[in-house]
Amino acid sequence: MTRMFVDAWDPSYGSSFEGGGEDGPASSSSAQVDTDVEVPAAQWAPIDASPSTRQPDVVFLVDGVRRNDAGLWTAEEDGTSYAGLAASYAAGVVRCDLARGSAELAGAEVRRGLFTASPSAETLETGMIRYEVRRLEGPGEASKLPSAVQPRLTELELEISAVARGGTDDLLVVDGPLRNRRHLVNTIGYVKTQQKLYLSAALNVVVTSLRPTQRTPVFHLGTVWGGWSWYLRLPGGSGAPWSGIVRIECSPDLTPEQAIELAEISSATLPRFASSAYKDPRAPQNLVPIAGLERRLRGMLGDARVLHRALTFATARGRT
Repeated sequence: MTRMFVDAWDPSYGSSFEGGGEDGPASSSSAQVDTDVEVPAAQWAPIDASPSTRQPDVVFLVDGVRRNDAGLWTAEEDGTSYAGLAASYAAGVVRCDLARGSAELAGAEVRRGLFTASPSAETLETGMIRYEVRRLEGPGEASKLPSAVQPRLTELELEISAVARGGTDDLLVVDGPLRNRRHLVNTIGYVKTQQKLYLSAALNVVVTSLRPTQRTPVFHLGTVWGGWSWYLRLPGGSGAPWSGIVRIECSPDLTPEQAIELAEISSATLPRFASSAYKDPRAPQNLVPIAGLERRLRGMLGDARVLHRALTFATARGRT
């Protein structure tokens, strides 16, 4: 008999495992995958977290949030028009002292920008709030403006992380893929929503058979942002095949031995941060420090309605 499970995630966040059409989420990736890194593919099996694994004294978790405050259009002197997007974004980092069992906000910052390809647009000021022009190349279609915010947010996350970290014996957990943060030492990317199938059907069975705190062997992804990767199941899932499954990645510049060491550290460290369903709509994948950081950062962005009204007044003044 087919078993049914209710996804622990609040449906407003989508699903913890994104299914879709032929070319949509959960379609098979075309990336070259080497599954013989840690053990031969034929010998793949769940790997238990080793009690002898050295855990870092300090774990830093970094995340960012962004919000579209208002869409705009310019009217150029030559009669042309350009789309614009006023956006707020914030990044922060939480410092978790594992020995003391404490966590604290180690840094956070808010920035705002006016993203547009307009050659004449100027910084928008609404009282003490400034939306600095982030000029884009090309036509700057309105549909592509939201994606232009992400690189700026990533830059801010890098800055915040660099200021907060003070040593080389810590672990930095980046919420999401590493992408252009692969140069950071002792750093892993934490992917909590699975949108692509990178492994064969036989190896995906190993993934879905993981018990809490178990991981898969390390494999290598030959994508543009490729690197070493592995799957880990966190405690507190619903029991559904992909519930509590996260994919973790580290820099391709590391040796296989270094990647395996990070995989061991992740399986011994991350499960302690797993969230509970009664506290978080994206449990258990949305780690407790990350959830608290997101709430703090969203509060720092300010009231969206107030900012939208202020932007409306500011642009109206500019037309008079």
